[in-house]
Amino acid sequence: MSPEGDKHGVSPGDCAVRLVKSGAKIVGINCHLDPTCALKTVKLMKEGLEAANLKAHLMVQPLGFHTPECNPLESRAMTRWDMQKYAREAYNAGIRYIGGCCGFEPYHIRALAEELAPERGFLPPASEKHGLWGSALETHTNSLMQERANRDYWEKLLPASGRPKCPSMANFQE
Repeated sequence: MSPEGDKHGVSPGDCAVRLVKSGAKIVGINCHLDPTCALKTVKLMKEGLEAANLKAHLMVQPLGFHTPECNPLESRAMTRWDMQKYAREAYNAGIRYIGGCCGFEPYHIRALAEELAPERGFLPPASEKHGLWGSALETHTNSLMQERANRDYWEKLLPASGRPKCPSMANFQE
């Protein structure tokens, strides 16, 4: 199911309502969509549940690739910074089962856990080997490297690589 609904024309909100009324305790999206589309779909499910005054746990497990602009381009693997943005947006949307499906790698899951460390109360053990958001570069003597050693730089970076919203190719519409 995508933000447009299922193949029978049932909207994400209506689908979530039907699932919960049938006894589902958790609803969401698994696979087939990238994080952008998956989050949009789960948010529509949440809106449907709220409108019907129903509650369920929300989950999201998207692909580990950017896919909205893939035709005729190939999909692009998500970076760990993409994953941290995805984790934060999912958490802020009220989704508490946040994971990944096809294309997710261990560094993606570590990035999710790092982003949500304040809520979880601890960092994953593998985080010891690098600085978060480039913080290890803060002591670098090269001023160009120091400029990149912060979260703001990496969150605003738009690589020209065929990814959604890439400066050279984007036609992505929200």
